[in-house]
Amino acid sequence: MPHTPVLYVLNGPNLNLLGTREPDVYGRDTLADVEALCRTAAEGAEVVFRQSSEEGRLIDWLHEAGEKADAVVFNPAAYSHTSIALHDAIKALAIPVVECHLSNVAAREAFRHHSYVSPVAAGVVSGVGPFSYDLAVRAALRLARARAARS
Repeated sequence: MPHTPVLYVLNGPNLNLLGTREPDVYGRDTLADVEALCRTAAEGAEVVFRQSSEEGRLIDWLHEAGEKADAVVFNPAAYSHTSIALHDAIKALAIPVVECHLSNVAAREAFRHHSYVSPVAAGVVSGVGPFSYDLAVRAALRLARARAARS
């Protein structure tokens, strides 16, 4: 029986407010809309979709993904720019992590131009709204398949 890939899609602080928070920056799609888009893009892969505004919980989920998943799509939101702990958690994983952002962080405030996550991510997709998730899901699963083929 072929292996069904498992993909964790983890979302950081304030993403539960999608659809109402700064719609000119983040759009009007809700987090539920983003989840549905991810499940469609995953084309049969099992998707574990979660959101938390707590850094420690995100770290625990990354550790869990390292044991149970084939890849991770991660929108750390503002923690991208502040969290060495998330950097270290991702660095410890043997599976690919694709960093994802709805907005183009490079075109925003200067403090958003540096990410602690990007250097340890397998890739970064940002700036195309919810379509960032679609691309990130497809990329993460492709990276997971390539990793499995090498094993």
